[in-house]
Amino acid sequence: MNMTNGLAIEAIGLTKKFGDVSAVNDLSFTVNRGEMFAFVGPDGAGKTTTIRMLCGILAPDAGSGTLLGFDIKTQSEEVKKHIGYLSQKFSLYTDLSIDENIEFFARIHNVENFAKKREELLEFTRLKEFRTRLADKLSGGMKQKLALACTLIHKPEIIFLDEPTTGVDPVTRRDFWKLLAELMKDGTTIFLTTPYLDEAERCTRVALLNKGKILASDTPAAVRAMLGQKILEVICSSVREAFRVAGSDAEMRAFFTDIQLFGERIDFIFTKGTAAEAEALITKKFSEHGFTSGEVRAKASSLENVFIQLMQSDDAQAAEAAAKAEVETEGAAKTETKSKTKERAK
Repeated sequence: MNMTNGLAIEAIGLTKKFGDVSAVNDLSFTVNRGEMFAFVGPDGAGKTTTIRMLCGILAPDAGSGTLLGFDIKTQSEEVKKHIGYLSQKFSLYTDLSIDENIEFFARIHNVENFAKKREELLEFTRLKEFRTRLADKLSGGMKQKLALACTLIHKPEIIFLDEPTTGVDPVTRRDFWKLLAELMKDGTTIFLTTPYLDEAERCTRVALLNKGKILASDTPAAVRAMLGQKILEVICSSVREAFRVAGSDAEMRAFFTDIQLFGERIDFIFTKGTAAEAEALITKKFSEHGFTSGEVRAKASSLENVFIQLMQSDDAQAAEAAAKAEVETEGAAKTETKSKTKERAK
């Protein structure tokens, strides 16, 4: 093994562009051996592109990375021997049975005497009684379990899971996470992507991703605490209209750092002042506009609260930078036009 430290993964300045679009923008992070590390972000954040670069499938435009000490650019074949990759799209053979799919992946990974390991995986994934069923006849959750079994047949030290529970039912989702917990006990390093912040809470560390950039990375608890937020959750009448009014009220905007709508409740986020002052302001303003406050309670900051606020800040900064660049471009163009006019006048 070409491992020199406790790191399973190290990425330094990874960058990937598709035309004019920066899918991944100067990403740097590490993943320790035996931990579960999550990339969390919306579609288009760069999660899948990052995984494909780390797995040696896609070459980065800039930056470097190592897996278990192997260079992802120059030693990609060695990298592939030590990893398993479960992609977003079900990519197994639908005309083969569960047994046959696992056997196929064992053979392409040159796993000899795989029968015992297959039995263990069928028990592990609770697919043993369905082993002769064609993959095409499996439910979405069973397909994901079969994909996981095929990913694990060669005993990889790192597994990459790209949104593994998207589209599966809640019971299967819970069972899948039990399987991941068992893998962690055995020392397997797990790198996963997910759009679900409740799943991120289960991980050792998380990185919040937006437009190819990491907004924050730490333990879930540390990320939740990083903004020093205090939150009042409010249930009120005409919640959407109340949210609109709260967002447009100057006094409320001055007191609260953010106001977020979640279904039938509104989260009022603040860093200064007391909860009593915040509640008094909400009650006063809602009364002025004819809304009735129902339940008002303090709550701990969630990853969702932090992520929304960080994304809003990042988007605002990007918009400001774009506007500044546009003004500078227009200024340069005007200067050039004036210069040409003067030259012609001479």
